[in-house]
Amino acid sequence: MTTLSSGFARARRWLRGHPLAFDAALAFGTLAAMICGSFTAPGDGHGPPAFGARTPELFSVLLMTLSAAALVLRRRRPMQVLAVTGALSVVEYVLMEPPAPVVMGTVIALYTVASRTDRPTTWRVGLLTTVAVTATAMLFGSTPWYSQENFAVFAWTGLAGAAGDAVRSRRAFVDAIRERAERAERTREEEARRRVAEERLRIARDLHDVVAHHIALVNVQAGVAAHVMDKRPDQAKEALAHVRDASRSALNELRVTVGLLRQQGDPEAPTEPAPGLAVLGELVDTFRNAGLPVEVACADRDRLPAAVDLAAYRVIQEALTNVRKHAGAAVRAEVSVVRVGATVEVTVLDNGRGSAGRRPGTGPVGGDGTGGIAPRPRAATGGDAHAGAGAGVYGEEPESGGHGLVGMRERVTALGGALTAGPRYGGGFRVHAILPVEARTGEPERPGTAGGTGIRR
Repeated sequence: MTTLSSGFARARRWLRGHPLAFDAALAFGTLAAMICGSFTAPGDGHGPPAFGARTPELFSVLLMTLSAAALVLRRRRPMQVLAVTGALSVVEYVLMEPPAPVVMGTVIALYTVASRTDRPTTWRVGLLTTVAVTATAMLFGSTPWYSQENFAVFAWTGLAGAAGDAVRSRRAFVDAIRERAERAERTREEEARRRVAEERLRIARDLHDVVAHHIALVNVQAGVAAHVMDKRPDQAKEALAHVRDASRSALNELRVTVGLLRQQGDPEAPTEPAPGLAVLGELVDTFRNAGLPVEVACADRDRLPAAVDLAAYRVIQEALTNVRKHAGAAVRAEVSVVRVGATVEVTVLDNGRGSAGRRPGTGPVGGDGTGGIAPRPRAATGGDAHAGAGAGVYGEEPESGGHGLVGMRERVTALGGALTAGPRYGGGFRVHAILPVEARTGEPERPGTAGGTGIRR
């Protein structure tokens, strides 16, 4: 039984791959059925049809052969095949008595037209074919118009049109389901690629924030140690201790960030919480130890969502790192975190003049202690601040391809906030971020994120 079913399956696949061969076999089977039917004489109304009671005329055999031969082209020329088989059926009913079942070819041709065209065409063509063939059989046949043979012609032609329309509808339904499934698969793949790209961008921002901050401090302290190594070894040791602390902090934060890439089942996944305003004091101390005086005012004691808390911390970290790298010597910075309604405003100010006595993109250095910075009409927004203020502003050094302001802007806008960064009137630089307390990410709030920093330092 298994061998027989597999053989039928192979034959079906072969016939589907060779439709012309299938149509030729169908035409041959239809011709055989028509010839067998032509040997059957209709009953007299009291008994069943009698097989072998008559012999078909040569002309009827010719018409049956032509009708069956036309079915070979039923897929390529469905309307023309229906016209030919219908005309042959009409000729058979008009000229021959009793007629041979040439109408079988018309029934198959009408089914093909209905299954391969639309419904309005099926209705028009099917009604015309049914009326033409049935009316001819009733008018020119030897039997009364109400005989069962005439109503059988009507029933078979109507059934062929209905069956073909049902097959077409089912095929269209299956094609629609398949197309919808393929579209859903494409959409799912695109969504997966988008999520992967967003995750990579987020990890890249974290890595940039960690590396830029700590490496900048290490660089400064290493330079101090090298400068005072011979004359003041005690200060060199203190600077190297700061280098050690900064590198250890960098390694710890890198371990947390890289932990996001770990697979399920990896042992000892990192459990340290992400940094936030709760450790703002520690962050500020690292800059103070590097020689940057920083004054902090954090008036917000409320709990913040984890995403907002992290974004505020990263904005402050990146802004102070840029101050230390590019604001020049004898610079001071101010940091403020203030709750304003449903938002938190983070501001980082400095009075620096830029490296080499000039902040790129500003006016000449003055002698009044403010740096002589020519004010700009408006601050640049987001990642375009460095473009508006000139190359090299706040960590956006062209030669290093920095992305500090770009990363800050992306963090803030991802939460539905806004960030502006640009030169201050009277000298210095200003970074201002507005973060909504209700982050769009819908992340759960982390307790104790804003506590411990509500004092002025």
